[in-house]
Amino acid sequence: MSGTLVKRDRKYTYQDYLLWPDDERWEIIDGRAYNMTPAPKIKHQRISRNLTGIVYSQRNKISPCELFEAPTDVVFDEHNVVQPDLFIICDGSKVTEENIQGAPDLIIEITFPYTELKDRRDKKRLYERYGVKEYIIVFPEREYVERYFLERGKYGAPDIFNWDEELKLKIFDMVIPLWDVFEKELPGEERDKR
Repeated sequence: MSGTLVKRDRKYTYQDYLLWPDDERWEIIDGRAYNMTPAPKIKHQRISRNLTGIVYSQRNKISPCELFEAPTDVVFDEHNVVQPDLFIICDGSKVTEENIQGAPDLIIEITFPYTELKDRRDKKRLYERYGVKEYIIVFPEREYVERYFLERGKYGAPDIFNWDEELKLKIFDMVIPLWDVFEKELPGEERDKR
């Protein structure tokens, strides 16, 4: 996904977004429109599938919360509409037939070099401002993860996890083995310890 800012002529709203062609994917952050095409690469899709499978297999640990995947619109307000790769929402009143109205509790974005700036800066600011408790960025090419946790309304420095570590979520009693996410084999002695 390019994440390239392409619509600059004015501040866009969710109503504008609803009029754009269905075969195009867009996000709006602070009224700026970002093109989400072309489609994600295969590595991105595998990581997304693996994360979804791991979280879904432990869904009892997030109950009564619900897991969603892209493309699902998350509408923070009229000028902020995104489609996170995966997210968990615990407040059922935010879930409508058309979209999610308000901040999820946890968001996972799978980034690439051409979306990294938007994910690490623009989306991080947006998610912090609207109170997303835990924000995780997955870096497929470098095979590591950054996790931001909201404390007193702010994200501090990220916790960083390598592909051969477990990511223990802060807001749910869930552990994600990152080697399974990245489809890598642990070295023999590490594998034996687990």
